[in-house]
Amino acid sequence: MLQPSTLKFLKSLRSNNNKVWFDEHKAEYLAAKADFEGMVQQLIDGLSKQDISLQGLQVKDCVFRIYKDVRFAKDKTPYKTHLGAFFQAGGKKSNLAGYYFHLEPGGHSMAGGGIWMPAAPELKKLRQEIDYNFEAFEQLISGKEFIKHFGKVEGEALKNAPQGYQPDHPAIAYLKLKSLIVSHPFTDEACMQSSIVKEILKTFSLMQPLIQFINRAMD
Repeated sequence: MLQPSTLKFLKSLRSNNNKVWFDEHKAEYLAAKADFEGMVQQLIDGLSKQDISLQGLQVKDCVFRIYKDVRFAKDKTPYKTHLGAFFQAGGKKSNLAGYYFHLEPGGHSMAGGGIWMPAAPELKKLRQEIDYNFEAFEQLISGKEFIKHFGKVEGEALKNAPQGYQPDHPAIAYLKLKSLIVSHPFTDEACMQSSIVKEILKTFSLMQPLIQFINRAMD
């Protein structure tokens, strides 16, 4: 369960995304940060029971900084207006698939997972895994509960078939993807309910077979 003050801080930051305001409200940020990290610890505790590869993860391995790297960005505002944490074996800098929670007021919060823009060697392995085991892949993303919760697997896609695959390949829609992502939204109200950790863990559990499929390809 998250405190209303955490979402209130993020909402205010969106309208006051500058260093002067942030410094004046540093105590509110630190309270929001502690609140979010407390929730992340609960998610780690639950996830490590569902997925033993995540045992030993610490909060600092998962939580992203609120400070933006604006060196090459068109948007020069210095702070992110959301809080996020990525749960994967080896921590958030690992190249493996994992689970993600994104807290952003205005109905933009979500629990998601998968792999985002892997490097060419990893993407090649993943495409090969889908090619070789498409029946198993299709089965795990076409379950009734999976579709109800996530809809479909998404990601930026190539316009043409990747090298080595024919345009009429049965799995071509997935072989074209440069990321494999699923997500489920949460309202602001849901994020402040005592059941939110349980609901996020349920969402992560439903996507776990997909995460494991992707990570098998990385071995």
